[in-house]
Amino acid sequence: MKEFDKWNEIKKDLDIKKKNVIPKEREVYWASIGENVGFEQNGKGDIFSRPVLILKRFSKNLFYGIPLPTKVKDGSFFYSFTFLNNPSNALLVQGRLFDTKRLENRMGMINKTDFDNIKKSIRKLLDV
Repeated sequence: MKEFDKWNEIKKDLDIKKKNVIPKEREVYWASIGENVGFEQNGKGDIFSRPVLILKRFSKNLFYGIPLPTKVKDGSFFYSFTFLNNPSNALLVQGRLFDTKRLENRMGMINKTDFDNIKKSIRKLLDV
């Protein structure tokens, strides 16, 4: 069962959060992405978080991020790569805008080749 009420309390705390991380493109952070509707990617744990790749930073407060699921899957919706010596993949169709207040801990940075390939894969998938 969805925990929307619990997520709403976490979201209220995030909204008043003073600490702002200023991420760089290619970095991966744990981010509180929430309890979402239907088949949208959800966060896990106490603060509804999961790893998110910073694809594009628009300002010190806003970025476009790609969730990184915990299970590696194949298909056109995913880009598989190695991150921190572990198999990983980017859930290309679940990218969206995030406020930097959602960011928690920096995990590292993906390599330039994978980053460029993720961008190409998104363009191909979205036909843009």
